[in-house]
Amino acid sequence: MLNSMTGYGKGEAECDGLTVTVEIKTVNHRYADISVKLPRSFMSLENVLRKHVAKVLKRGKIDVYVNYELTGGSQAAPQLNVELAVAYQKILLGMQKDLGLTGEVSAEYIAGQRDVIQVKEADLEEEVLQKCLFSAFEKGLEQLLTMRKAEGKETQSDLESRLQTAEQMLTQVVARAPQVPLEWQDKLTERLARLQQGIDWDPQRVAQEIAIFTDRCDISEEIARFKSHMIQFRTLLKEDEPVGRRMDFLVQELNREVNTMGSKSNDAELTNAVVAMKSEFEKIREQVQNIE
Repeated sequence: MLNSMTGYGKGEAECDGLTVTVEIKTVNHRYADISVKLPRSFMSLENVLRKHVAKVLKRGKIDVYVNYELTGGSQAAPQLNVELAVAYQKILLGMQKDLGLTGEVSAEYIAGQRDVIQVKEADLEEEVLQKCLFSAFEKGLEQLLTMRKAEGKETQSDLESRLQTAEQMLTQVVARAPQVPLEWQDKLTERLARLQQGIDWDPQRVAQEIAIFTDRCDISEEIARFKSHMIQFRTLLKEDEPVGRRMDFLVQELNREVNTMGSKSNDAELTNAVVAMKSEFEKIREQVQNIE
């Protein structure tokens, strides 16, 4: 079953007065591009989390956002930086004296200066942080994978439909291709018959030209490779592992065979069928870009 690279999941966990929220957002990308944004208290767990993400999500632009709140006795508490407060007091009193200023240097004014009052985060054990973080992550991941799987299912249904359409078009090409040199031979023979009076032409040379034309517009090899690629593509649709890159490669190869058929067709009906197939594979290529 295919998985889309687009999805969103959110998980929340609470343990020992700590509530952690993890949001995971993914979009399509050629490789695995992982971005993790953590609060300062969780920075020691960044590499562990990043490795865990990489094990589960193999491809896509992956953004992981982590936030937390403290409850109860674990709340962060304000602290006074006494040394800094004293330094501000001395500077302000010195300014009053040197500049002849009046007024009061109040505690409220000093407390309003930068870093005099600091909020210190509660000390949290790394074991608690890790337990809560990964509990929230697993819940968010479950949501994300469910969404990616659902979108992948729709994509697979669309791909199967378009592959069937392309195969029907190929059937038309296969039926039409052998008729092209025969019709060209009939037209050439008819023209030569009209010009035959007073003109000598070599039947052997005519047969040679017909053989050259037939070889030039022969697309049997392209058809055989096309069918082989289609079998491989359908096999990938049944895989449980990430197949997006391999599908992308096969679509390029299928397009290559279709383009070669078009360049060798020498026939309006064949050319129209090839153009329709190219249009269908362009839509398939767009869908494949979002498969993990």
